[in-house]
Amino acid sequence: MENKTMIEVQNITKSFKIYYDKGNQLKERVLFRSRNRYENRPVINGISFYVKRGEAVGIIGHNGCGKSTILKLLTKIIYPDSGSIKINGRVSSLIELGAGFHPDMSGRENIYINAAIFGLTKNEIKKRIKTIIQFAELEEFIDNPVRTYSSGMYMRLAFSVAINVDADVLLIDEILAVGDVNFQHKCFEKLKEIKNNGTTIVIVSHSLSQIEQICERSIWIEDGKIHEDGIPKYVHDHYLKVMENNRIDRLEKEQMEDSVISDSCSKEAESCTVTDDITKKMTECLPDFCSQNAVRMGNHKVEFVNVEILDAQGEEKYRFQTEEEMVIVISYKSNVQGIKGNAGIGIYRDDGVYCFGTNIDIEKNELIEMKEYGKIRIRMKSLPLLYGAYYLDVALHAKDSIEIYDDIRNVKKFQVSRLKKDDGLLRISTEWDSDG
Repeated sequence: MENKTMIEVQNITKSFKIYYDKGNQLKERVLFRSRNRYENRPVINGISFYVKRGEAVGIIGHNGCGKSTILKLLTKIIYPDSGSIKINGRVSSLIELGAGFHPDMSGRENIYINAAIFGLTKNEIKKRIKTIIQFAELEEFIDNPVRTYSSGMYMRLAFSVAINVDADVLLIDEILAVGDVNFQHKCFEKLKEIKNNGTTIVIVSHSLSQIEQICERSIWIEDGKIHEDGIPKYVHDHYLKVMENNRIDRLEKEQMEDSVISDSCSKEAESCTVTDDITKKMTECLPDFCSQNAVRMGNHKVEFVNVEILDAQGEEKYRFQTEEEMVIVISYKSNVQGIKGNAGIGIYRDDGVYCFGTNIDIEKNELIEMKEYGKIRIRMKSLPLLYGAYYLDVALHAKDSIEIYDDIRNVKKFQVSRLKKDDGLLRISTEWDSDG
């Protein structure tokens, strides 16, 4: 039962008619037939995948790649042109915020209607309605018309209904991007709980961190096909690398177009030299200090020139024992003067498990005044990680984390040797006592 396949998608295709100028009235359609011209635009082009019982899968890709179309095909809102989709068990979906809600009905009435659509009987809904209302945190507003609800209240009610219908398969499309931080955390915990109880989950999201927290697999859709399917951490790294290269290509194209439009602004051209140099550097190969599967991104206003992993004696080392001292030294140079940066690190096990992450803003509530050249040292006096292979990520960005100066994923690989027969991810100090 644990290995039962819940979703089978086999070689599906889907195209949509895109009209150039479609007439809306019968008169327009008769008199102006040329307006009815259209093209068949393929969105899904031969996709196949399987999802097991209790598995959580994320679907990623740029806008228009077909992510949401796949979810609509799974929910049977639309049907494929060819291929087959088979889903075992009851399906619950959150495709659009409040889809199926009647604005003039109360929240309570909409619970009954929505849950009935998902296949619950009236008696089953009565047993669950208190839990649904409590999870949505809408006790005070449940008998008000939902048209008076905010978008966050709408989402909470829709999500609460969807996860309380005992579905075998739960489909979610960007719904977790709505709502406050506390409710998002509550949703994550609930998703983990129902996943552990055997519910299969498929999530479409642009939030890669959400997928990494919940899912064991990530499917990257590109040009209507599966580009990569695997451990979220590594699929996302490859996806981000491609997106960053595309961004650089667009930037170079825009700069070339600007230079063609006007080549008389010599002073402005001189001020743009740093940006041109930065763009050139980003297209070059990764520096020698990086591992073979490193991924780099950022605008390189500040850039890393070396990353070292050292032991307590200052010797470079890539094999440690649990509870040994580790020192990470990050060397950088600043291409733009007078800026501050938030330096951070992340550690992942080689199977994609996120082990630890922090930055100087978290640890010291301050940013680094970037020098022309400088070093950042992070000392871990007692490495708690247990036996395994790990990757180090390093990043340097503005305080708001939106502007990334330099970010290198999988910059270094290191091993932790087995010292004792510990189990799990890390060693936690414990004290034992016995009266026997």
